[in-house]
Amino acid sequence: MPEVSLDVWLYGDLAHFAGEAAHGGYANLRVRMHAGSTMADLLTSLGMPTEERGITFINGTLSALPGLQPDLDQVLADGSRVAFFHLQSMWPFQYRLGARTTDELNQAMQHRDAGPLHHVYPKQS
Repeated sequence: MPEVSLDVWLYGDLAHFAGEAAHGGYANLRVRMHAGSTMADLLTSLGMPTEERGITFINGTLSALPGLQPDLDQVLADGSRVAFFHLQSMWPFQYRLGARTTDELNQAMQHRDAGPLHHVYPKQS
């Protein structure tokens, strides 16, 4: 069966899911999975409950936020880079002006019971 190779980064407290590959506050793993594997499959392979992750990026695109994780069915392509930040991490500085988001996350942010969620606000004059 064909496989995909993933470049997985775990930051903060999530590094412990990498076992011996953890380097203090981060870990970087090469994970091989069957082609067609999803984010949920990756989390299962890491032994990481989805509720423990905070901000999540797939190839630099924001795919999940704490409590808003519509990316579980996202199929991961060969060579994908997945970055998991722990629940207490701050918004990464390089994204201070906003980040690209997946279509699934955009839809989830617009259709929350508590009303739309924005990650970029218009400049006030």
